[in-house]
Amino acid sequence: MIIENVSFAGQHCETTALGALLRHEGLDVSEPMLFGLGEGLSFVYWDAKNMGFPFLGGRVKPFALTRTAAERLGLTLHVQETSSSRKAWQNVETALSAGRPVGLQLDSYHLEYFTAKVHFGGHFVAMRGYDSTHAHLVDTAQQGGAVTTSLASLEKARAEHGPMTARNLSFTISRTGQPDRGDAIRSAISANAQAFLNPPIANLGHRGIAKAAKQVLKWLDRTDDPARDLPLAATLMERGGTGGSLFRAIYRDFLAEAATIVDDDSIREGHRLYAEIAPLWTEVANHITAQRLDRASEILTELAEKERHAMEVLSR
Repeated sequence: MIIENVSFAGQHCETTALGALLRHEGLDVSEPMLFGLGEGLSFVYWDAKNMGFPFLGGRVKPFALTRTAAERLGLTLHVQETSSSRKAWQNVETALSAGRPVGLQLDSYHLEYFTAKVHFGGHFVAMRGYDSTHAHLVDTAQQGGAVTTSLASLEKARAEHGPMTARNLSFTISRTGQPDRGDAIRSAISANAQAFLNPPIANLGHRGIAKAAKQVLKWLDRTDDPARDLPLAATLMERGGTGGSLFRAIYRDFLAEAATIVDDDSIREGHRLYAEIAPLWTEVANHITAQRLDRASEILTELAEKERHAMEVLSR
């Protein structure tokens, strides 16, 4: 059972999955617009005793983006979670039988088409069907777009426990309204800016970037294999988008698109500022790869101030 015409060429997994489901519903929204309406831009410096190496996150927590974007777009989101693998499969099978593709949150480590074997429980795909042995999925363009993985590997990926995982989470969407896009953009930008400027703890928002600037100087003390861990952290930032330029570039493009819909000088200025900010994150990743942590720290300190200023402009 495979649903035809389920596709979306995206860079970020959650917006790719959501975009594929939306397109099947006849609503074609760009990836930057989905990210912006979902108030997706954030930052977190995450380090815990059970983690081998610190994690830099550049987005809001998993699934928050989907919930917010659905609300802004006037969509009904039907979400199911269960600790039972049997029930989890029934939930997916029921939706697909009704002709609806299904969004899934899972751990990418178990997906057979992933070449980077790193546990990441906040990954998203859209499932468009299955055959006797394999699930047919839509993932990011980087991962191949239309891909397959064995049903056994999909079950493991959905049931994995650990940081950022969910309990076999699946979701479908349906259109129920059509809010004014300009109002939705204004509300999303304002709310995202306020959250970034006023984080509840020092690990988040512009305060989190400033903290990362200090902590990155200690990274050589956190690893017994810097030639492995530092390039991996940088790769996740740039290609996985955890804390690097990817999400800043997507938000830059959202602001550019938003400015064509909403006539607002603050949005245009925010776009200009994020166009300057995004490439600096690539510089940070390059310096981390080369173990030039002093220079990475200096740029992160600069970025904390630049992003604080950009969000102050957008909060207007």
